[in-house]
Amino acid sequence: MAETPVGKEAEAFSTTYAEGARRNNDFPDDREVGAEAVDLAKIERVYRKLDLRIIPAFWTLYFLCSAIRSNVGLAQTMNAAQHHDLQHELHLKPKQISTGLALFYVCYVLFDLPANLIMTKLSPHVWMSRIVIGVGVIGSCMTAMRAAWSFYLLRLLLGIVIAGMWPGMAYYLTLFYPPSRTGKRIGWYFTAAQVSAAVVGLVSAGFQKMDGLGGLVGFRWMFLLYGLVAIVVGVGLLWWLPDRPLAPGEVRNRDGWRKLIPESKPALEGEDAMIHYQDLTRVYHRRLWTVRDLGRVIIDWRIWLLLVMYFGVVGVGIGVQNYGTVIIKGAIPNLTGVQLSLLFAPIWIFDLMAILLVTPFSDRFHHHRALFFSVPVCIQIIGLLVTTYAGSKANPWPRYGGLLLVGFGLGPTVPITMTWTNELFQPRHGEVGVAAATALVSGLGNFGSILTTYALYTGWAKDSKPGPKQYRKSNLVMVGILCLSILSSLVLTVLLKVCSDGPGRKQISSASSTSENEGVIVDGAAKRELQERGLGRLWWRR
Repeated sequence: MAETPVGKEAEAFSTTYAEGARRNNDFPDDREVGAEAVDLAKIERVYRKLDLRIIPAFWTLYFLCSAIRSNVGLAQTMNAAQHHDLQHELHLKPKQISTGLALFYVCYVLFDLPANLIMTKLSPHVWMSRIVIGVGVIGSCMTAMRAAWSFYLLRLLLGIVIAGMWPGMAYYLTLFYPPSRTGKRIGWYFTAAQVSAAVVGLVSAGFQKMDGLGGLVGFRWMFLLYGLVAIVVGVGLLWWLPDRPLAPGEVRNRDGWRKLIPESKPALEGEDAMIHYQDLTRVYHRRLWTVRDLGRVIIDWRIWLLLVMYFGVVGVGIGVQNYGTVIIKGAIPNLTGVQLSLLFAPIWIFDLMAILLVTPFSDRFHHHRALFFSVPVCIQIIGLLVTTYAGSKANPWPRYGGLLLVGFGLGPTVPITMTWTNELFQPRHGEVGVAAATALVSGLGNFGSILTTYALYTGWAKDSKPGPKQYRKSNLVMVGILCLSILSSLVLTVLLKVCSDGPGRKQISSASSTSENEGVIVDGAAKRELQERGLGRLWWRR
């Protein structure tokens, strides 16, 4: 199959590719500069087309899934004055709410890896559609919650159906982009979580005005409408997202059950498809992975340091997401539910700004991921200390300012951790390396989320007592896990240098694109990734 169509097209293209290399003397801004010049203008055009096809779809699905996942946090304070909040409607105690929040992450931890491994065997765009439809169905069902058991059950089911979404998105990107390009793009669609937190906070003020309409309280309307929209978007993703790229001349298998699935339009066609094939050959010639390959990924020491990094930052992020309004209420008790929702939004606007500022530089200087990770984590620590110790009963607003700092510091840390995982595991272990490593880092790292949602804040009875020291110990625990994240990133950096885990490292998995005795330079992108891009022209000056 590859002999005639691929061979002739590739040979013809290589001539054009070489001519472009000889005449190209300057570099566009978003590229990996390497020892050999290539026709970078055409390569940039290809990746911009991919951006327009993939990123908006990812942004939309992540916005909706984030909103449905985190709406419980807002439901705790919506229409509280009328006793129409989550606690009173379902007759829940604070500890039961914490338990329900944590149950989601228990399932997320358990099913993240299996879900991502299944995705490597099936059509990735169909799997992503399945996740969003499932989240929408469960989100809609949350409208009917009447007691603690239904709250627990639906949170468990939500964790099961959403498992694999976040690492799956990171894995999906590596099918279309080289690892050093993924940081900024992960940051782009990760902003959906921040916009979701901000917009959901603002829109919840409107849902509170709908309280009693049609016999439903405000938070039930919120669950219902977001769930229905997610179902519609999930179905649309079957056509919107492209399937795995195929080598020129290769035909996609449409036998059996695959005939029932709508066929999405290829992401690239013609010359663009050939350019992408030449630039990212590694993803077109994947080998089927084995249990032994998976075992090599799991015992790779790098994954455990990345996991500790993720544990701290995602734990703090989810803690603020679920308890942000509760923390603000503890600092400023006289605020109404609508005011709390409005004050919750700016935290995520600061988060979004940091993502857009930091992640492009992190990609440009991709050999220094630890620096771009650790500085924002330090800002989070400062923010938590300000939230804990600043202000007074007469003037509690400095504590709110501390939460804004936490939001700013949170922004780039999760995208950088996932990008660093892609960079370390794709060259060493191939496709299964990315799928398994991102799932393990994301899944097991969410033990941090379990800690902050179950054991801290309202889940810690002594720490949640009203008073000047309310939530102080919870804040300090989050400072502690953030310090572990910084330490882990520094240890990883040192060990990578000591172990000479640089660009010349060899691949050790049979599932990777080269054998153990071959170098990692297998395509144009890999050659250019050996060097950092530096400043050059920045993305906002295009």
